[in-house]
Amino acid sequence: MIDLDSAALLAETDPAAALDSLPWLTDAIAADTAAGAWSAWGPSTVIDENTGAPVIGRGLFEELHRRAGLVAAWPVGNGGLIHCYGYLLSRAETPYGLKRDRWLTPDLARAYGLPDDAFAPQPAAPTLSTRVAAAMSRALADSASVEGSADGVGTRVAFVSHGSSSAVAYAVADRLITTFPVGDPGAVRAEIAAGPPRLRWNAVTPTPDAS
Repeated sequence: MIDLDSAALLAETDPAAALDSLPWLTDAIAADTAAGAWSAWGPSTVIDENTGAPVIGRGLFEELHRRAGLVAAWPVGNGGLIHCYGYLLSRAETPYGLKRDRWLTPDLARAYGLPDDAFAPQPAAPTLSTRVAAAMSRALADSASVEGSADGVGTRVAFVSHGSSSAVAYAVADRLITTFPVGDPGAVRAEIAAGPPRLRWNAVTPTPDAS
């Protein structure tokens, strides 16, 4: 079994060694880089909007982007790299638990109508970010997804549900940002409708050269 807890602890002092301890993860980053997969994802901050604290350390942030061949300026980096791989090595506590739980528990996969292990970390292809991007893209392309705008850019939110599980997929300027399970999608819809337009869920305004 992949020991993410040990790797996450090591990442706080030696990010390179932590990544090297998980060859499947470094192989996935290399495969995604070779495939140009990062271009599908928009910029995101590692400063969590609920806690106001970074979900991963600066050292790990920089090592991830170095291995992916991406230029990033802390705390803003590539959403796919941060959310798919950085989250696996995050030890930050949030009101909703550890960030990696979305990949390790079945709720998110079930919301998309996929097998329980559809987003589980694994050494076999396709990579985690490839699987996640495919599911998000299908959901966001659905006519039921909600278009909007904030900070001068277009946004799109998709709500997916299957059985008792629900989730949100979010994109900004036609680039993927994040997806996560939600307990009450109606409450999320209402909160979006009631508040002023703004970028959500750690998205930041993209720039022409944003990774």
